[in-house]
Amino acid sequence: MIVMKYKTPLFFLFGIVVMGTMVYFVGFNELIEKLKIADFKYVLFALIVQILSFFLFAFRWHIINKIANINIESIKLVPLIIIGLAINNITPSSSSGGEPVKAYILSSKTKSPFESTFATTITDRTLDTVPFIVLAIITISILILFAPPYEEEYIAIMVLAVILITFLLIVIVYMSLNRKFAEKIISIALRIIKKFYKKDHEALEKKVDKAITGFQDTMKIMFKDKNILYKALPLSFLIWFFEIFRMYLIFLAFGSSNINVFVIAEIFIISTLVGMVPLLPGGLGAVELMMMGLFASVGVPNEIGVAVTIIERGISFWLPTFIGLPLLSYYGYSNDKIKSADSKINGKFTNEQEVEGISDHEKIKK
Repeated sequence: MIVMKYKTPLFFLFGIVVMGTMVYFVGFNELIEKLKIADFKYVLFALIVQILSFFLFAFRWHIINKIANINIESIKLVPLIIIGLAINNITPSSSSGGEPVKAYILSSKTKSPFESTFATTITDRTLDTVPFIVLAIITISILILFAPPYEEEYIAIMVLAVILITFLLIVIVYMSLNRKFAEKIISIALRIIKKFYKKDHEALEKKVDKAITGFQDTMKIMFKDKNILYKALPLSFLIWFFEIFRMYLIFLAFGSSNINVFVIAEIFIISTLVGMVPLLPGGLGAVELMMMGLFASVGVPNEIGVAVTIIERGISFWLPTFIGLPLLSYYGYSNDKIKSADSKINGKFTNEQEVEGISDHEKIKK
């Protein structure tokens, strides 16, 4: 098994190989010519939209935290949002590795119980998933009704992805109701935290009985609060609109205003779905190749399709990754000493039926 400290350079190397393959596919000179004529004010607008999305993510999480009586300004949540995105980008299948780390940092900064902060991150993730499932189902329905035969394999992959995402959503709801099941999930979350937290592992060694009860109580409070339905959920749909609008702006940079925004929405949703299936960090490689294939299928020239894909992934994927990983170290986390942490965790979590939690905030160093 490769030590985590070697995984990050390999991850970036793989990303460079993917990008290099795409450039080779269309031709370096052709790509450069397209980039020369691009109107980069639209790329700047797309970058601004991405930054605004960070603040929208933070504002939604602020609404959820407020329901759980966790008081922290939205602006202070922005770095945590970026850290979460970065960790999710370097874990397989766009997984939720960033959620427990976000929860732990929030817990240490606000002196709130970890079970409460973890519940808010889970709720936040749920609210991000619901509109995506809705959009994915709409997209798949359109493809089933109107797609040509050669796209049927894409439909099968997307249906599988939607099933998996829906299953995860059900797991989250069930976790808030079933104590034993919640204990197992919290156990996994604590393992992830110990992999990134490099200081004072003993501070993470309290039993989680009280934490499970607090987690479930917090989840129930949030599910019943009307602000979730009337404020946070509409905000989630707005965030996904921003995601699609960002790609549309990048197309405008290349004078591709004739492409239908609904087609762009479908390509974005399909690529995101496919990126959730392969066991690759953040869907790296799968998303890019799917975007290129779909752009070509709707008549977009290859050099424009690749240019749009590179810029889009640069803004949505690499930007939060490059910013988030240094922020992770700033907040006291590291991927060093992972072997020793893993051996401790495995010994305690696999050989003991008890699960340890986080509630001793006096031991946590800022």
